[in-house]
Amino acid sequence: MPVRYQPPPMGVLEDKSRARLFYKYLSKVYDRVNPFIWNEESRSEALALLDIEPDDRVLDVGCGTGFATEGLLAHVETVHGLDQSAHQLEQAYAKFGKTAGPVRFARGDAERLPYRDDTFDVVWSSGSIEYWPNPVEGLRELRRVAKPGGQVLVVGPNYPRRTVFQKLADAIMLFYDEAEADRMFREAGYTDFRHVTMGPSYNPEIAITTVATVE
Repeated sequence: MPVRYQPPPMGVLEDKSRARLFYKYLSKVYDRVNPFIWNEESRSEALALLDIEPDDRVLDVGCGTGFATEGLLAHVETVHGLDQSAHQLEQAYAKFGKTAGPVRFARGDAERLPYRDDTFDVVWSSGSIEYWPNPVEGLRELRRVAKPGGQVLVVGPNYPRRTVFQKLADAIMLFYDEAEADRMFREAGYTDFRHVTMGPSYNPEIAITTVATVE
């Protein structure tokens, strides 16, 4: 019988200053650690949920060191990448260039995106929502900057099934199941969306991916 999800108190990393400090140190090893949780196969599986055209305007919210950005660049020539961590962005600059490369970088907050309404055809965010103090507000922002008919894709950590891991997850950051994803996306104004669980072979349900069409 599946465990009924109860929204926990805010985790220690659902605080922007703590998250920035966390990534100051994690950024140095992020690209070596990340494949154990979210690898190229998972990224490709998520990308396959989208219908991306070469001339689409694409935004990667919480782009970090640029792992998802790299996958998006296989479909379009230019990606806009935003992250709140200066240290993560420094790693991304080293890969793509800070100003003259294929990525248009901005440092900013997912809950206050520095873009106009109806700007992007595709808005992607992977490995970021779990750090947002107000995920519903962040999801509203993703919807706001997406064009009507545009696509929003969000990857977050699936809620663990075992109690011991649930307690650890609740203490750290946001983990959520499909029912909670339904609530958050509906509250943020989405009506057309679906969820897919995915992950590496040792834990193929470690992530929950939601893809939505903006009306």
